[in-house]
Formats: sequence, structure tokens, C-alpha cells
Amino acid sequence: MPNKLSTLTHLECSHCRKIWPHTVLQNLCPQCAKPLLARYDLKAAARTFSREALADRPYSMWRYAEVLPPDEPVTLGEGLTPMLLAPRLGKKLGLDRLYVKDEGLNPTGSFKARGLSAAVTRAKALGAKILATPTAGNAGGALAAYAAKAGIPAVIVMPADTPRANVQECLAFGADVRKLDGLISDCGRYVAEHREEEQWFEVSTLKEPYRIEGKKTMGYELWEQFASKLPDVVIYPTGGGVGLIGMCKAFNEMEQMGWIGSERPRMVSVQAAGCAPIVAAYEKGSPNSEFWPNAATLASGLRVPKALGDFIILEDVRTTHGTALTATDEEMFAAGKELAAAEGIFAAPEGAATVVAAQKLAQKGWIKSSETVVLFNTGTGYKYSEAWEAALRPTKTAS
Repeated sequence: MPNKLSTLTHLECSHCRKIWPHTVLQNLCPQCAKPLLARYDLKAAARTFSREALADRPYSMWRYAEVLPPDEPVTLGEGLTPMLLAPRLGKKLGLDRLYVKDEGLNPTGSFKARGLSAAVTRAKALGAKILATPTAGNAGGALAAYAAKAGIPAVIVMPADTPRANVQECLAFGADVRKLDGLISDCGRYVAEHREEEQWFEVSTLKEPYRIEGKKTMGYELWEQFASKLPDVVIYPTGGGVGLIGMCKAFNEMEQMGWIGSERPRMVSVQAAGCAPIVAAYEKGSPNSEFWPNAATLASGLRVPKALGDFIILEDVRTTHGTALTATDEEMFAAGKELAAAEGIFAAPEGAATVVAAQKLAQKGWIKSSETVVLFNTGTGYKYSEAWEAALRPTKTAS
């Protein structure tokens, strides 16, 4: 059944603010080549969208129907991941109200399921014939799964060193998998060069408007899971940064619907030390990032040399009075082991990076012990078997 509660009205460019129709397939703004954002009639949405109404809604992200695409959802049950109190880890870090939002329990094992559910839903409704994306891993698996559910062919272009589990799942879902030597930026170039000739519709991060819409539901879930309030601090691992952008978009929509006031969580962007363009730009006070040469990290989702929406990420971090910092690979895996042993959560290295950030910010006093802090584990550690195998390998001692 179509989503008859949707109040989608148009698309708006995130940079030049020009308005575009939502009734045709769109990638970037035709005028300035920046990301497009879906806009809604939020006054109309507020008439049916309330905490009381949610009681009878589907147990998935599609319960937020008024602010999602108007089409029949292509869904595997994504969203409403648990908000887990982490008292033992919190005690070690000196944080009394530490939570982990475990996105690894989504279909295909990561938060990417949210964005691809929304993107594939809209692409199918608007007549896309073949879907394509570059990926560092988890987005490829999610696209392959949702394209299979929708009955649409998918082309997944990934670096040759993508974690084995991601390659296997894409193949199992029937996708056309193409491996390249290089980074996700090289894969993105390949998709851009071939999409017209091979008639692909590209669903790359921020190159279509609806992956943000799926990701923003994490922000609505924060509000719902904290009983109509928001936490003080959100720590988010940032590669392409769509999750952070999406949550801030959700908070703005909530304010326009009268759910919250102007308060916002302080948004923290954490990146790998071997690929930290957002952190570098934040520290310089720059509105845009620069391409990060020779990007290197075992956290494949953080190996994004330059995010297309870097200017939005940086604005969101600054306007929420947040910050940006890095974690080394060694710090990530040590923190990941600590998280697993203390709380039973086996995180992707990207998720473990948030533990590193929380520890550093708590030690500095930037986070107070009494504040409510949410760490986002964006994927399951089971997808990173090669990296975890190396990290957990016993160190030989001299005889």
C-alpha cells in the first residue's frame, strides 16, 4: 500500500536553495551540483503525527510515515534498534548516563539499511531500472538486499580490499559486483563515468535525496526512546556523514512540528586518524573539507577522503556546539574489545571509535558525568572478521 500519510512536497537544494520537483528521479541539484533535500508540509504532518499515533504504527522506521516518501515501502523491518544503557562502560569512562544505539541489529547488519530502504522505495516508484552505488562495504550490502526485495538489478562498485562479508552478501543478493584497486572515491568516479552508458540510477551517499530520509529516522527514534526528549550529546562515526546530517534534519522538522524547542544534542563527529578531513576542517574553522590524500584505516566506513556533504556536516557540528576528533585504529579496536567485554556489544570499528571519543571528551571535561550521552554503533562487528581477527591475535612474547 502507498504511504498515504506522507506530506512530501518538493526537493530543495542544500546550497543554492532552488526548488525542484519530487516526482522525477533526481540526483544532485541541476543548478549547482549539491545535495538535494526532501521537504514536507510539516503543518499538515503535525495534524496526524504524534506520540499517541505512534502506538499503532508498524514496528519499523516507516512508523514515521508523514516525513518519509509517499510510496509503498520496500522494507525488511529496518529501524527501531535498541537504546542500550551501558553502565559498566559508563563507570569506566566516568559517565553516569551512557547509552549505545546499536544499529548493527538492522537488516544487513548496519544503519545503511535505513537509507537504502528509503532510497530504493522512491527509486522503484519513480521507475528506476538499474541501481548503482560505490561502497566501502555496508552500503553495498544494503543496496543489494533492498534492490533484491524490490526486484531491481543492482551494481555494486567496491574497493578490492572491502571486507569479505560485504562482498559475499552482495553476491548472495544477486548484485553485479565490480571491484577496483583504490578507495571509495575511485569507485565513485567509476559509477559516474558509466552510469549514463549503462543506464544506472545512482544511489550514492547524498547523490540522491532519500538516503538522508531513512537515516534521519535515527533522530526520531532518539526522541521516542527518551520519552519525548533528546540526549545531551550524540557521538557519531563520520565517513560520508549522512546519519549526522539526517538526525539534525529530523530535529529541525520536530521543532517545526512543535515537538521540541530550539534545544539540540551536541553533535560529535569522530573520524579515523588515517582519514580525518572533517576534523581537519573543523579545527581550521573552514566551512568545507579538503580531499584527504592516502586515506588509510581498517574502519572501512570511515575511509572517505572527502564527503559530498562536508559543508552540511561542519555546519551541523558547529551550530549544535559540538566538536570533531579522531581515533586511531589501535584505539578503536582496544575500545571495541572494552565495549564487548563490558556490555556484550560486538561493534564495528566505526562504532568503537565513538567509545574512544567519549573517553577523550570525558577526560577533558567537555562531557559532564551527569549528561545523557548516546554512542552510535553503526554496524555489527561480525562484518569485519578479518580486521577483528588481526586485532584479537595474541601477541607473541619473547622466550
